[in-house]
Amino acid sequence: MIQRKEDEMVEQATTGGEQHEFSAEVGRLLDLVVHALYSEREIFLRELVANAADATDRRRFEALTDAARTLPEDAKVRIDPEKDARRLTISDDGAGMSKEELARNLGTIARSGTRAFGQELAKHKPEERPSLIGQFGVGFYAAFMVADHVDVVSRRAGSDEAWRWSSDGKGSFTLSPATRERPGTDIVLHIKEDADEFLDAWRLEAIVRKWADHIAWPITIRRDGEDKTANAGTALWRKPRAELTEEQLNDFYRHVSHNFDTPWATLHWHAEGTLEFTALLFIPGSRPFEFGEQVRDSRVRLHVRRMFITDEAGLLPSWLRFVQGVVDTEDLPLNVSREMLQATPVLARIRKAVTNRVLNELRSRAKDAESYAGFWENFGPVLKEGIWDDAEYRTDLAGLARFRSSTQEGLTTLADYVARMKDGQEAIYYLTGDNAGTLPASPQLEGFRARGIEVLLLSDPVDSFWPDRLGTFEGKELRGISQAHADLDKFEAPQDDAPRADLDALLPALKAALGEAVSEVRGTNRLVGSAVVLSASAQGPDLQLQRLLRRSGQAVPDLAPVLEINAAHPLIRDLAARVARGEAIDDVALILLDVARIQDGESPKDPAGFASRLTATLARAGV
Repeated sequence: MIQRKEDEMVEQATTGGEQHEFSAEVGRLLDLVVHALYSEREIFLRELVANAADATDRRRFEALTDAARTLPEDAKVRIDPEKDARRLTISDDGAGMSKEELARNLGTIARSGTRAFGQELAKHKPEERPSLIGQFGVGFYAAFMVADHVDVVSRRAGSDEAWRWSSDGKGSFTLSPATRERPGTDIVLHIKEDADEFLDAWRLEAIVRKWADHIAWPITIRRDGEDKTANAGTALWRKPRAELTEEQLNDFYRHVSHNFDTPWATLHWHAEGTLEFTALLFIPGSRPFEFGEQVRDSRVRLHVRRMFITDEAGLLPSWLRFVQGVVDTEDLPLNVSREMLQATPVLARIRKAVTNRVLNELRSRAKDAESYAGFWENFGPVLKEGIWDDAEYRTDLAGLARFRSSTQEGLTTLADYVARMKDGQEAIYYLTGDNAGTLPASPQLEGFRARGIEVLLLSDPVDSFWPDRLGTFEGKELRGISQAHADLDKFEAPQDDAPRADLDALLPALKAALGEAVSEVRGTNRLVGSAVVLSASAQGPDLQLQRLLRRSGQAVPDLAPVLEINAAHPLIRDLAARVARGEAIDDVALILLDVARIQDGESPKDPAGFASRLTATLARAGV
């Protein structure tokens, strides 16, 4: 619904109308940005300057294939405070925006929703809240923390038309024709009465040095009638590590990542020989909000001789897309095109070298189990994507993977699991599910736990895919326990003197009562305390994978599950006796199937019918 409203708004904004209403969702989010982030108002300048620098980078790259978009030699980001007029203008010589782009980029926000944004605000302390700006992509709207009105005048590079976007941030914006001498963008903030500090050139310079000192383009501030450069503009990554402070590195990380945490790891090195490049990479200390929904491509920035080229070079595989930073090489021409990037063997070798260096760093840091556990919690699911789709690094990533276990505290490795395997055990057993908290109580584990067999507990969506692709580890097959019940016969079961039901008549009676809802009813040796459990039919994937595929919208054949029953359970013994006496068990059979579904993480197919049957059964039992 939100996306439809946004699309309608963009359509209206690009067909000639001047006044355009923000959706109610956008209005609420603007209110949150302005008021909930009030304590960190200076962050607005960091966001606007970063946007201006990105636009300038974008125009430079576009000019490689379109001479009409060539940058002027004096391209820079200009900040002009006007105290008397109470205006602050941030200007750039970047790619600019057309009327359509102004409507799309500045007229539609809140793609993540205000509810999620508000929930995140509530969870964070005020001093931690600025990081949410970049994570939600609402950096431009931080301008309304200090301005009661914002005008954006922009002219797209290669076009003679300029347009003005104007809004007070309270529910609507206008689009109108404008004039601008050359391509680029002016953002004019009409400063609020209580924000005088942001009209002071010295205060603005301090903010720029704090947040944007490493931006490569010159940033000037108008002071005493002159434009004074406010940033160092140095290629930080080119300096020796010994000359850099942790504060400088952390500030640069926050600049390239648009996050405000402290990196978990910093990698800085210079490669020489047949390949020459410098890299400064960061592994974040926390997972960005909605990280899993972001673009899956790596956004590490490629520079050639210090000049930004693109952040779409794919310098790392998608399963390392959380890594941020810069790679600067001497081995590519400055006018490298997008097509050349895809074809050049130089870039392929750089990719391989950078990927291997990051993996070596992870291996080294994995020795600190406590620290690595925090990293794995944040980005483990992404690394496991590599086990699934990257044959070259599959084995390396399997060695770096960490797992919950049915027998161990904390996290364990596949290698440690293999070292603990029982005599005669031929496979690495695992169980997949949606909820890490409930997996240890799954009935699927009972038979394995009773025999002292360790099972890995996997709860990420990708866990339903990668084990089959990996296949084996150190010669041991990975095998899901929901389809490995026959393996239990190889291990001695604990002594159990409980009487067992005669299943000869019960099994066909249960199948007749359940009909097509199950493909088969059979006895099982993998239950101890539970009466029933579900398993997949031999013709299809396991039940967890079926659920996952259905939730993702993929067509999955409607394969009826197998209902397995525990002959030693008192309820099953009672049912067998009732069948022997010729009594009907239809209602109880349906209740058992729904109980099995609930245990497996599903809901009853007919919740009202389940509740009615259960209530009636309890009433007959005199409960």
